[in-house]
Amino acid sequence: MTVLAEHRKAWHEFEMLETYEAGISLLGLEVKSVKTHKMNLEGTYIFPRHGEFFLVGANISPYQPNNTPKEYNPTRERKLLLTKKEINYLLGKVAQKGLTILPIRVYTKGNRIKLEIAVARRLKKYDERARIKEREDKRKIERTLKEI
Repeated sequence: MTVLAEHRKAWHEFEMLETYEAGISLLGLEVKSVKTHKMNLEGTYIFPRHGEFFLVGANISPYQPNNTPKEYNPTRERKLLLTKKEINYLLGKVAQKGLTILPIRVYTKGNRIKLEIAVARRLKKYDERARIKEREDKRKIERTLKEI
C-alpha cells in the first residue's frame, strides 16, 4: 500500500469516528497523475447526490500538460465507488447533525487506486485546547525523564 495523497489537516480539525475504503472513477490521464503524487486533497469534501457520493474539490494536475485535452478540468467532481449497503449507511450518517464525510488519503491497493473516507465530527475549541495541553504535558514528562 503506497500512500499517494493525504489530507493531513483533517486530523487536526476533525474527530474520525469510522473509516471506509472507496474506489474512485478516474480518467486514464488522472490515474497516471495520481500515481506520480500529483493530487491534492486539501479543501476537499464528499457530497451525496441522487443516492451516490462524489469527491468535490480534489485537484489532479495533468500528467503531461502539453498532451492534455483542452476541456480537461483538474477539479471536476469524481464519483466514488461504494456498495449500496455502504451508501445507505453513509447517507444516514450524513443526515445526523454534526457529522460529515471527509476524504483522508489516496493509496494504491494492488493495481487499483483507493480513497479512504471517514465519518467525522468537527472538534470543538475546548477539545482542541485539551489535546494541545495533553501533548505539552507529555513532552514535559519526556524531557524530565530524559534528564534523569
